[in-house]
Amino acid sequence: MTVEEFEEFYAQTAARLTGQLYVMLGDLHEAQDVVQEAFVRGWGRRRQLDRDGRPEAWIRTVAWRLAVSRWRVRRRSAEAWRRRDAPVEVAGPGPEQVALVDALRGLPDRQRRAVTLHYLCDLTVEQIAAETGMSASTVKTHLGRARTALADRLQDPRIEEAPGA
Repeated sequence: MTVEEFEEFYAQTAARLTGQLYVMLGDLHEAQDVVQEAFVRGWGRRRQLDRDGRPEAWIRTVAWRLAVSRWRVRRRSAEAWRRRDAPVEVAGPGPEQVALVDALRGLPDRQRRAVTLHYLCDLTVEQIAAETGMSASTVKTHLGRARTALADRLQDPRIEEAPGA
């Protein structure tokens, strides 16, 4: 089967096969997906499809098998979720995390983005500049201002400042 013949075969049978699989499966999107995947697989076997003389039956069979395979995967996944142990209790955020998130929310967007990229993503100033489109000096400025603002907002109330400091 040449490329042109396969394209003609696709144009003539794709809608019909999708309709057939839709009736078999009861799910239009699933039918479209498996028929499309079957055609992709058939593309690599064009010459064999032509020799077999029943390319439409081959596509329909492959699409059906793909759908059955997907059902099995979903069923096994659902069974695995049901067999899982009870979820592990995870402690909520502590006061330190709440304070940090609150302090970060108080920063201007660019400062918060620069701090996040630098400290959470471990990006260098140059990498942040390339990713954000800012100059390296602007990134440094945002990092410095963010550190100052965070230091002011995150002071530990248990520590008293020394007199005259």
